Amino acid sequence: MIVLGIETSTQQTSVAVGSEQGILAGAVVGGPQPKHDLAAPTVERVLAWADVPLASLGGIAVGLGPGLFTGMRVGIATAKTLAQVLSLPLVGIASLDLLAYPARYGRRLICATIDAKRSEVFFAFYRPVPGGVARQSEVQVRPPDRLASELEAAGEDILLVGNGGITYRRQLEDAGRHVEFGSTALAYPSAAALVELAVPRFLREEYDRPYDVQPLYVRKSDAEIAWDQRRRTG
Repeated sequence: MIVLGIETSTQQTSVAVGSEQGILAGAVVGGPQPKHDLAAPTVERVLAWADVPLASLGGIAVGLGPGLFTGMRVGIATAKTLAQVLSLPLVGIASLDLLAYPARYGRRLICATIDAKRSEVFFAFYRPVPGGVARQSEVQVRPPDRLASELEAAGEDILLVGNGGITYRRQLEDAGRHVEFGSTALAYPSAAALVELAVPRFLREEYDRPYDVQPLYVRKSDAEIAWDQRRRTG
């Protein structure tokens, strides 16, 4: 089964296509500013590189966040539109899962992080298991000093991956020597990891209903916070 993966929850847009036999092609578009408007053109380019026509796709997978509000919406809308037009099944996977998955080769606890802006971090803890990772906590958003406290309280060796750890490294280093920071290669959730995680679900026919594929917001948007403040002061 050939699966198309779309991940746009961070400033880095990632698209990949692959099957149970491996990744056929992929592309990453990044920079100081998000390039979410390039998601659809990147899908076309990746399919052309892989020589995979739309009619050959067996499923669409998409990263759900948490992350940038606009990015999450663009990726999910693109995935839903393709799934509807092509009459294909759809699978959504949390973007923090995609960060933790490539770091599964080891015994250490994994903490996947995404920079949530506003001096906060999205994060969740994972344990390596045969064939992947298992999430050990709820997805949370906290200031970096709160995350540092949780890392210290864990009392075991931890691998910290994601751009949240990179952005707030100075604050998180206070968690102690048992925390190791992952390389920049593990800074962003990837569509390649998304395809690898989604293919087994498609093969088991564990699809998501399109209505249930929604952004994993975790916290309110800036507009909602501003509205609440106006209501309280109005």
